[in-house]
Order: sequence, then C-alpha cells, then structure tokens
Amino acid sequence: MIDLQVQDKTHDETRQGEALILDAPNKADARKLYIESYGCAMNFADSEIVASILSETGFETTGDYHQADVIFINTCSIRENAETRVRNRLSQFGVEKRRNPKLIVGVLGCMAERLKSKFLEEERLVDVVVGPDAYRDLPNLIEQVESGHKAVNVLLSREETYADISPVRLNSNGITAFISITRGCNNMCSFCVVPFTRGRERSRDAHSIIAEAQSLFEAGYREVTLLGQNVDSYTWTSEDGTETVNFAQLLEQTALVNPDLRVRFSTSHPKDITDEVLYTIAKYDNICNYIHLPVQSGNTRILELMNRTYTREWYINRIDAIKNIIPGCAISTDIIAGFCTETEEEHQDTLSIMDYVGYDFAYNFTYSERPGTLAARKFEDDIPEEVKKRRLAEILAKQQAHSLLRLQEWVGKTVRVLIEGTSKKSDKDYCGRGDSGAMAIFPVIDGVKPGHYANVLIEKCTSATLIGKIV
Repeated sequence: MIDLQVQDKTHDETRQGEALILDAPNKADARKLYIESYGCAMNFADSEIVASILSETGFETTGDYHQADVIFINTCSIRENAETRVRNRLSQFGVEKRRNPKLIVGVLGCMAERLKSKFLEEERLVDVVVGPDAYRDLPNLIEQVESGHKAVNVLLSREETYADISPVRLNSNGITAFISITRGCNNMCSFCVVPFTRGRERSRDAHSIIAEAQSLFEAGYREVTLLGQNVDSYTWTSEDGTETVNFAQLLEQTALVNPDLRVRFSTSHPKDITDEVLYTIAKYDNICNYIHLPVQSGNTRILELMNRTYTREWYINRIDAIKNIIPGCAISTDIIAGFCTETEEEHQDTLSIMDYVGYDFAYNFTYSERPGTLAARKFEDDIPEEVKKRRLAEILAKQQAHSLLRLQEWVGKTVRVLIEGTSKKSDKDYCGRGDSGAMAIFPVIDGVKPGHYANVLIEKCTSATLIGKIV
C-alpha cells in the first residue's frame, strides 16, 4: 500500500492500536482511562467523544494500561485483521486483569453489537460492551460493572449525533483536527458492516459544526477534516423546518470561518458527489483540492454485486467533472481485489480505470468476507487467496507507479504547506502537507513554526514524500 500519511485515509496503519492521551495536569484522586483505537478516522474521533464524556466524571487519560482503572478498545469490523488484533489485545489485558481484579475492560464501537455475546458470555474477555450510539451511557455502565454486573448497551439510534459534546482532542498536534458531521450510513454496500454497526445515517446540526470549527480555529488549529461515512449526503434541517443545509453549503460555511482555516473532508460517495460541491471547492482557496472517491472496482457487474449503485460510466463522469471543475485536484480511492466471482477480465477493468484516473494514492485490500453482510449471505467467497493476492500485487504495483508520477509533477513547483511539526527522522526538518495531502519535508528555518503556512519549493521526491525548502 502506498502511504502518503494522509490524515483522513480509511485506515491509517500508523495509528492502529494507538493509545490516546489528553495532555492535562494529573490529579491525585483522578481515575485513569486507557483508550486504544482501531479502524477509520471516525473511530479515533469517537474516542475523543468518549474521553470528553468520562472526563466529566473525573477520569484522566493514560498511555500506560498498567496504570488504568478502565481500559477500552474502540473497535472496527471492516477488516478481519482488525478483529484479530483486538482479540490479541484483549488477551493481554486479561493478564493485567488477573493481576488487578478491579480493572474494568470494555469494547467500544463497531465490533460491539456483532460480538457482544462472544465477548461477554462465551469468551468472557470483557466487562462492558458499548455500541457507537451509547457512549453517553458509559458512566452508568461503569457503575453497573463496579456493582458486580456485566454491562452492555449496543442500541443504535436514529437521533444521536453527539452534537452538544465538545470532543477532547487526544494526542493532537494542536494544528489539525477531525469534526464528525454525520453518523451511520444508508448505503447498503454488500461487503460492508457499517450500516449494521453504526446504524442509519443522520446529520449533525450545522450550527454546532460551524461553532466547533470556529472554536478550533480560535484555539490555534489551522486545519479541520469534516468526517462522515458519506459526507456528500449530509443534509440537516432545523426542527422548525425553516433552514436546510446540504453538504456544499456546509463546506462553504466552514471555509468562511476564516481564510486561514484549511478544510478537508472524507469520505465522498460517487453516487452523491455533486457539481455544486465541486464548484464550492473551486471557489475557496482554503478548501483543499483533494477528494477521496472510492471506486472499489472498475467493472459495472462487480459494482452491481457490491450494491454500489453506480456504474463504471457514472464513476468516470464524476472523475471528468472533478478534473474539469478543479484542474489538478488530487484524487485518491479504495479498491477491493478479488470480490466474489470477479473474473480476470473484470480485474483488468479495475486496472484500466486506475490508468484512466491516475490516482494520487489508493488504499487497496483483498476481499475479506464479513459476517452478517449481504455478500456473506448471498455470494460465495470463491476467489482463491493466491489469486486475490496476485491481483492485489498488480494493483499495488500500478498505484506505486502512478503515485510516483503524481509526486514528480510537483518537482520544481512551489507548494503552500501547513507546517504540522518536525519530521519523524530529524528535528532539523519540518513536515507538512499541501492541498493534495502529500507529505513534504523541508529544513527548519527561523521565523516559521508549526501552525504556520510556508511556501516550499519542491526540489525532489521519493515514491511517498516531497522534499524541498522554504522560499
């Protein structure tokens, strides 16, 4: 997989299992909360909501689970390897629980509803299981466990958006932040468990989103990413029915918070992304010229089996619109190799659409059957593993070549970069991103610091990084 360290990628492998820590003064009587997160950006944003809710009841975060009074794993059910990781971690936490019987261990998020019986009753790995719509109930559930009972709340809601909760920014660089704008999903893609684990889609109050963006800017943040399973279908109507805001309008309102607040969003769905959204991106300099538009497959028959509700031709139409309305816009995607019944010719259709688009980067996986999905019920997972891996290798090789070509186009050009911090490899270099999301590395100079914008002349590149100097 080509990893350009884009903040809103579907699964940032560098963050999987990350312990989220709030930089706050220690209180002698504070109880310690350890949260470990897996999966997509939505899960990491949800962990911030959990920390905010429990901070109101006297909890502080810790990065050492040996010190914790409560351990939570925020889980993902999208890919099988995520479940394997979580089970391994629960076994490790079980060792700690035998040492400290008062320790509370819980599972949050997408795995909760589907595996609640296994976790609580059969395998007895945890004390509490909480779904993504029940985080407000956590203080009560913790009390139940302390009184000697197992606790579970995996009820899904048609209303819960946590709009009134200001997330605690955990492990933040103080410069970039996520803002959740929708919860749940109405797209019943046959391979996906999200509609079953996160419920039906609902949009958050637009005023609360803009207020959060304004608050973040005033606190020194300079980039926000609007998050949702499908941001393009965002539609909020006020209770009295006098105001309706769609995604293009929300994007514009966020951009108007301040011209120095850079705006990203993820994820778009090809069936919903409109020209109105594209023209809004083109209109405002502080909305990044970058769109993540998952294709999943380049073949119409496979797309129909996936229940993606668009054709190859529709997707190409949307790509053409992006390139015409926002010239030079960076485009990334998700691709699944080896979906049920996929033929070699249909695999070639995926490779050919990659050539047509020329993606800046892509997040590529072999098909992994998820229990409870439409595909698991209706289709046989009939592509041999070695064939899946070979097709994935072909996709990866093509994407690596495309990614390098796209980065080479920046060499000799000046890019406006938001400085996020020092490079992981050297404190003598800064790192930051331009519009496209590609990471740039450049020497530290006096007078500029993280949170500032800098014009960086790109002098060369690797297959994943731009390298230059401030001019």
